[in-house]
Amino acid sequence: MILDLHNHSIKSDDGRAKVENYCKWITKRELKLDGFVLSEHRQYDSGSDYRALEDKYGILILKASEVETEYGHVLIFGVNDDLEHAFDFADVRVPLEVVLRESNRCGAFAVPCHPSRAIVGMFSHYDELGPAPGVEVVETLNGGGRGTENVEAVRLANEYGYRGIGGSDAHIVSHIGRCVTVFEDKIETIEDLVSSLAGDRYRASSSEIESAA
Repeated sequence: MILDLHNHSIKSDDGRAKVENYCKWITKRELKLDGFVLSEHRQYDSGSDYRALEDKYGILILKASEVETEYGHVLIFGVNDDLEHAFDFADVRVPLEVVLRESNRCGAFAVPCHPSRAIVGMFSHYDELGPAPGVEVVETLNGGGRGTENVEAVRLANEYGYRGIGGSDAHIVSHIGRCVTVFEDKIETIEDLVSSLAGDRYRASSSEIESAA
């Protein structure tokens, strides 16, 4: 099953894509994509219901969040009421330790994204802060990666023993599907996704740098 785990809609402050337009693009372009995740910046969009779009287009649509820590940006899958009250998602300096601990306590799963990017990526802080305890998975393939960012992310993930996921980090419709995660197991719910991420039956994939993945 192929999912794009990192995308933004107009609910994000810099997102320019409507969710249905993502669905239309995937269908029109016949992308090999079974579903995608909306990870809105510094919030969890609990109010939007995309079940009608799922039924209309036959595409799984899940919701997550992208928060900001002293180690850079982190995707959180499986956000629930308990986790929303555990810390302020709008805070741009949430301690990564808190994000990882509270996500685990509340049954969610946290993944640092675009980890090799300057400032907003986890690896860019390792010289100053040291390796981050508790990290298991990082986004090794990011659709917005520039230069050697993704290749470096793959290299460092291997060095530190992190598993890798792929996400497009799309902010406009045409960018969805650039990087994906291929799961061996079927994913139907956010709970399925969290459970699968805790295992190892998946891999990041990108047509541009398939050899690096």
